[in-house]
Amino acid sequence: MTVRDRFLFSFVVLAAASAFGQAISPATAAQPVVAPSSSATSPLQSTGVAKVSPASQLQLEFRDSDIKFDLQRLTSTLSDQRHEGWVLAAYPDPKTRRPLIGAGFSLDLPERVHAQSDPLNPQPFLEPSSADLWQAAGLDSARLQVTLAHFDDNMAAWSKMRYRKRIRYHALEPDVTSAEAEALLRISAIQAIHNARAYCRNFDALTGPQQMALSQLVFQMGVNLEEFGQFLSVLNGDAGSSTAQSLDAGHWQRVQQALIESQWARLYRVRAASVIAMFDPVYGSDPSVAQRRVDAILRPPARRGRRGHAGASLRMASYHKHNGKAHGKASRGRSGRRVS
Repeated sequence: MTVRDRFLFSFVVLAAASAFGQAISPATAAQPVVAPSSSATSPLQSTGVAKVSPASQLQLEFRDSDIKFDLQRLTSTLSDQRHEGWVLAAYPDPKTRRPLIGAGFSLDLPERVHAQSDPLNPQPFLEPSSADLWQAAGLDSARLQVTLAHFDDNMAAWSKMRYRKRIRYHALEPDVTSAEAEALLRISAIQAIHNARAYCRNFDALTGPQQMALSQLVFQMGVNLEEFGQFLSVLNGDAGSSTAQSLDAGHWQRVQQALIESQWARLYRVRAASVIAMFDPVYGSDPSVAQRRVDAILRPPARRGRRGHAGASLRMASYHKHNGKAHGKASRGRSGRRVS
């Protein structure tokens, strides 16, 4: 092809490109076609919709009609001094020294895997992190870090005795409001109800007091309830029964006895008695009779230490098996008086 022919050919190509509104340049022509990368923004991200966390999903899915008792009654019980207590500042568990707040809400737990070991129970366990539960309760995640930093500073500056005195005399600067502590307690109680179903195959068939008692046990002991093998075995013993009402009174006496024989019941008699009594089928119609039956068996232990010294609560407790029974070797937190 001559120089004149090459010139005419280039002129025709450029004219055709211009006719279709395409500007062809050497730089454009040299650029390769790039496929979208896997890190490109997804449609879900582009709409600004965040992924719902497991704890938030719990909050969204829970309905009062899912249970036969009043959730507010459970949270009121757990925030009572005779059970878990109520402190609006981060405080140390008396055994583990890990930070707690409100009615014993754990501030630094990671997300944990809790496998379902019962092949007859399809309900999975759910153990979100403290940060996940904190956000599901509607609290800002940055405040959790501030609260933990404040706790670490106090732990470095104060002795264990000084911390206890400040809790007793309400001398701690609050890290959360009462409403925020109630929100943390509520999401923790909902988690406990969810996991109570995973521990009990016939949870929906239990009476209201029995559901509340089991949920309270899960709240107090968390994953350590797994160590109460005898209690769980007796509780789920009649696998062929579709309703709890079809179980005879002897079954519930055995359920109660399994708890009465635990070291938990001996160490925390007042709290244990109120929980164990609720497993009695007559509790709904006559709570005082059910309570007296348990009190007649659980004798108060000898008091030690200073008068009025509050016992530890249970949620951070760890248990180990000894001679086939569960024994407590650590406790969750201190039962402090309600702070206004």
